Amino acid sequence: MILGAIIAGGQSRRFGSDKALASVDGKPLLDHVAEALAAQTDAIIVVGRSWPGITSIADRPTLDQGPLGGLCAALHHAQAHGFETVLTVGCDILPLPAHLPALLAPGSAVVKGQQLIGLWRADLASALEDYLESQPDRAIRGWMATAAVRTVTLDASFHNLNTPEDLAAFTKDQAA
Repeated sequence: MILGAIIAGGQSRRFGSDKALASVDGKPLLDHVAEALAAQTDAIIVVGRSWPGITSIADRPTLDQGPLGGLCAALHHAQAHGFETVLTVGCDILPLPAHLPALLAPGSAVVKGQQLIGLWRADLASALEDYLESQPDRAIRGWMATAAVRTVTLDASFHNLNTPEDLAAFTKDQAA
Protein backbone atom coordinates (compact mmCIF):
# COMPACT_ATOMS: atom_id res chain seq x y z
CA MET A 1 0.00 0.00 0.00
CA ILE A 2 1.14 3.52 -0.80
CA LEU A 3 0.53 6.59 1.35
CA GLY A 4 0.53 9.93 -0.45
CA ALA A 5 2.06 12.75 1.60
CA ILE A 6 1.85 16.41 0.67
CA ILE A 7 4.71 18.29 2.32
CA ALA A 8 3.19 21.67 3.18
CA GLY A 9 4.92 23.09 6.23
CA GLY A 10 6.87 25.87 4.56
CA GLN A 11 6.33 29.55 5.25
CA SER A 12 5.84 30.68 1.61
CA ARG A 13 8.33 33.55 2.07
CA ARG A 14 9.16 33.87 -1.62
CA PHE A 15 5.49 33.65 -2.57
CA GLY A 16 4.50 36.47 -0.22
CA SER A 17 1.29 34.75 0.91
CA ASP A 18 0.13 31.21 1.64
CA LYS A 19 0.90 29.47 -1.65
CA ALA A 20 -1.15 26.38 -0.74
CA LEU A 21 -4.18 28.69 -1.01
CA ALA A 22 -3.11 30.23 -4.34
CA SER A 23 -5.91 29.84 -6.86
CA VAL A 24 -5.37 27.70 -9.94
CA ASP A 25 -8.45 27.30 -12.12
CA GLY A 26 -10.62 28.51 -9.25
CA LYS A 27 -9.39 26.19 -6.52
CA PRO A 28 -6.44 26.12 -4.12
CA LEU A 29 -3.11 24.83 -5.36
CA LEU A 30 -2.95 22.24 -2.59
CA ASP A 31 -6.27 20.76 -3.76
CA HIS A 32 -4.84 20.22 -7.25
CA VAL A 33 -1.83 18.42 -5.76
CA ALA A 34 -4.11 16.35 -3.48
CA GLU A 35 -6.27 15.23 -6.43
CA ALA A 36 -3.25 14.18 -8.47
CA LEU A 37 -1.74 12.32 -5.53
CA ALA A 38 -5.00 10.65 -4.48
CA ALA A 39 -5.35 9.12 -7.94
CA GLN A 40 -2.01 7.31 -7.44
CA THR A 41 -2.11 6.26 -3.80
CA ASP A 42 -4.29 4.37 -1.30
CA ALA A 43 -4.67 7.37 1.06
CA ILE A 44 -3.26 10.87 1.42
CA ILE A 45 -2.12 13.11 4.25
CA VAL A 46 -0.93 16.69 4.54
CA VAL A 47 2.20 17.22 6.62
CA GLY A 48 3.06 20.47 8.35
CA ARG A 49 -0.32 22.18 8.28
CA SER A 50 -4.01 21.59 8.68
CA TRP A 51 -6.16 21.16 5.55
CA PRO A 52 -9.92 20.57 5.36
CA GLY A 53 -10.97 17.06 4.43
CA ILE A 54 -7.47 15.55 4.55
CA THR A 55 -5.74 13.91 7.51
CA SER A 56 -3.11 16.40 8.69
CA ILE A 57 -0.04 15.66 10.80
CA ALA A 58 2.80 17.71 12.26
CA ASP A 59 6.47 17.47 11.28
CA ARG A 60 8.59 15.05 13.28
CA PRO A 61 10.58 14.91 15.50
CA THR A 62 10.00 18.65 15.96
CA LEU A 63 8.84 21.63 13.93
CA ASP A 64 11.28 23.62 11.80
CA GLN A 65 13.11 20.59 10.41
CA GLY A 66 12.34 21.57 6.83
CA PRO A 67 11.10 19.03 4.31
CA LEU A 68 12.94 16.21 6.12
CA GLY A 69 10.75 16.78 9.18
CA GLY A 70 7.72 16.38 6.95
CA LEU A 71 9.14 13.24 5.37
CA CYS A 72 9.99 11.80 8.80
CA ALA A 73 6.43 12.38 10.02
CA ALA A 74 4.98 10.81 6.87
CA LEU A 75 7.20 7.72 7.17
CA HIS A 76 6.20 7.21 10.81
CA HIS A 77 2.53 7.69 9.95
CA ALA A 78 2.87 5.16 7.13
CA GLN A 79 4.46 2.56 9.40
CA ALA A 80 1.81 3.05 12.08
CA HIS A 81 -0.98 2.57 9.53
CA GLY A 82 0.34 -0.37 7.50
CA PHE A 83 1.69 1.40 4.40
CA GLU A 84 4.85 0.01 2.79
CA THR A 85 5.82 3.16 0.92
CA VAL A 86 5.20 6.90 0.90
CA LEU A 87 4.88 8.99 -2.24
CA THR A 88 5.82 12.57 -1.33
CA VAL A 89 5.30 15.81 -3.18
CA GLY A 90 5.47 19.46 -2.20
CA CYS A 91 2.23 21.43 -2.04
CA ASP A 92 3.54 23.69 -4.81
CA ILE A 93 4.54 21.34 -7.62
CA LEU A 94 2.38 20.81 -10.71
CA PRO A 95 1.65 18.97 -12.86
CA LEU A 96 2.29 15.53 -11.41
CA PRO A 97 2.76 12.76 -13.94
CA ALA A 98 0.46 9.77 -13.74
CA HIS A 99 1.90 6.54 -12.39
CA LEU A 100 4.64 8.16 -10.28
CA PRO A 101 4.97 5.11 -8.00
CA ALA A 102 5.73 2.89 -11.00
CA LEU A 103 8.14 5.46 -12.44
CA LEU A 104 10.10 5.67 -9.18
CA ALA A 105 9.97 2.02 -8.01
CA PRO A 106 11.63 -0.11 -6.79
CA GLY A 107 12.94 1.01 -3.45
CA SER A 108 13.39 4.64 -2.51
CA ALA A 109 13.92 7.20 -5.26
CA VAL A 110 13.38 10.88 -6.02
CA VAL A 111 12.87 12.82 -9.23
CA LYS A 112 16.05 14.50 -10.46
CA GLY A 113 15.78 18.23 -9.75
CA GLN A 114 12.61 17.78 -7.65
CA GLN A 115 13.72 15.96 -4.50
CA LEU A 116 10.34 16.56 -2.81
CA ILE A 117 8.82 14.21 -5.38
CA GLY A 118 9.88 10.86 -4.05
CA LEU A 119 8.90 7.30 -3.29
CA TRP A 120 10.23 6.25 0.11
CA ARG A 121 10.23 2.93 1.95
CA ALA A 122 8.29 3.38 5.20
CA ASP A 123 10.85 1.30 7.08
CA LEU A 124 13.26 4.26 6.83
CA ALA A 125 11.27 6.13 9.52
CA SER A 126 13.50 5.39 12.51
CA ALA A 127 16.72 5.92 10.56
CA LEU A 128 15.53 9.33 9.37
CA GLU A 129 14.51 10.36 12.87
CA ASP A 130 17.96 9.31 14.16
CA TYR A 131 19.55 11.29 11.31
CA LEU A 132 17.53 14.41 12.17
CA GLU A 133 18.48 14.14 15.83
CA SER A 134 22.20 13.72 15.11
CA GLN A 135 22.92 15.77 11.96
CA PRO A 136 22.86 19.57 11.71
CA ASP A 137 22.39 19.30 7.92
CA ARG A 138 18.71 19.38 6.98
CA ALA A 139 19.26 19.11 3.22
CA ILE A 140 17.43 16.28 1.50
CA ARG A 141 20.59 15.46 -0.48
CA GLY A 142 22.47 14.58 2.71
CA TRP A 143 19.72 12.19 3.80
CA MET A 144 19.53 10.71 0.30
CA ALA A 145 23.21 9.79 0.42
CA THR A 146 22.83 8.25 3.88
CA ALA A 147 19.78 6.21 2.87
CA ALA A 148 21.11 5.23 -0.59
CA VAL A 149 18.16 6.85 -2.38
CA ARG A 150 18.22 6.72 -6.17
CA THR A 151 17.64 9.71 -8.45
CA VAL A 152 15.37 9.08 -11.43
CA THR A 153 15.26 11.26 -14.53
CA LEU A 154 11.73 11.65 -15.86
CA ASP A 155 10.66 13.01 -19.21
CA ALA A 156 8.26 15.47 -17.59
CA SER A 157 8.04 19.20 -17.04
CA PHE A 158 7.40 20.30 -13.47
CA HIS A 159 6.50 23.75 -12.24
CA ASN A 160 7.68 24.51 -8.72
CA LEU A 161 5.41 27.43 -7.83
CA ASN A 162 7.59 29.32 -5.34
CA THR A 163 6.71 32.87 -6.41
CA PRO A 164 3.70 34.69 -7.88
CA GLU A 165 5.70 34.89 -11.11
CA ASP A 166 6.07 31.09 -11.14
CA LEU A 167 2.30 30.77 -10.72
CA ALA A 168 1.66 33.25 -13.55
CA ALA A 169 4.02 31.35 -15.88
CA PHE A 170 2.34 28.04 -15.00
CA THR A 171 -1.12 29.48 -15.61
CA LYS A 172 0.03 30.91 -18.96
CA ASP A 173 1.54 27.53 -19.98
CA GLN A 174 -1.70 25.74 -19.08
CA ALA A 175 -3.77 28.17 -21.15
CA ALA A 176 -1.55 27.72 -24.23
